[in-house]
Amino acid sequence: MNKHDNEIIKKVTKAVIPAAGLGTRILPATKALPKEMLTIVDKPSLQYIVEELVISGITDIVIVTGRNKNLIEDHFDFSYELENTLKNDNKLDLLEKVSHISNMANIYYVRQKKPLGLGHAVSCAKSFVGDEPFLVLLGDDIIYTDKNKGELPVSKQLVNRYEELQGMILGVQKVPKNDVNKYGIIKSLNYIDDDTMEVEDFVEKPAIIEAPSQFAVLGRYILEPEIFSYLENLKPGKNGEIQLTDGILAMMRDNEEVLAYNFIGKRYDIGSKFGLLKANIEFGLRNEETKEDIKEYLKNLDIEKI
Repeated sequence: MNKHDNEIIKKVTKAVIPAAGLGTRILPATKALPKEMLTIVDKPSLQYIVEELVISGITDIVIVTGRNKNLIEDHFDFSYELENTLKNDNKLDLLEKVSHISNMANIYYVRQKKPLGLGHAVSCAKSFVGDEPFLVLLGDDIIYTDKNKGELPVSKQLVNRYEELQGMILGVQKVPKNDVNKYGIIKSLNYIDDDTMEVEDFVEKPAIIEAPSQFAVLGRYILEPEIFSYLENLKPGKNGEIQLTDGILAMMRDNEEVLAYNFIGKRYDIGSKFGLLKANIEFGLRNEETKEDIKEYLKNLDIEKI
């Protein structure tokens, strides 16, 4: 019997997307353009994340923005001039794609006035979240799941585990041993089932020989609202920033249960140049409009002559 069996089952209907970062790894492309608006085939990367949430049953989304991020709000807003033009030109397929964007979910915005770290960005959403559990999705991580194979969106996978186990969940995947120093790595206490572990500790970017496992936290979380009081009481760390990792660790020290779920899906780090290029190629190969042209191009590509 689950230890939460006698409690009221809490549902997850809200999500927070921190989108205030500067995107320095992709400069100069992100000098004026928000990194979340960089295109993957024919959609900005942030739209893929919002669509993942909508398919997963999330109804209310808050995007935490910073300076020079107005394009994000414009993208998800109603565009009268464009939609009217498409309607008059009888371009109904394009009209449906465009109008879908502003009708997907209830999307709200809050400003992170100073770049004080991921934990601070999440804490900016406190009034929006209230006393409910909520998802956090990082804008650098696009995760593809194949619905033709019955794979659920990652957010839905985490929501299902949360509603069964009623505990904070970190989305993790196994990474190559030589890459553990690039991620937050968990130390597991024991396995609840084949894919879910109790977390004893986790270490941010450990040395390869000191990493407690190869399971990395990869941009998807379900958190309880109690996290906000911990974030508010944290002392700033490196560069004066409040880190989400430190808030979660503080909760664990108070014996709050934290779980890790080994999710199904292929992750793309679109915060890096190579990750963004890789996502464009592979999503392009899945796109009905572009896949045949890309296949032909790649087949005939003479790398030595480039």
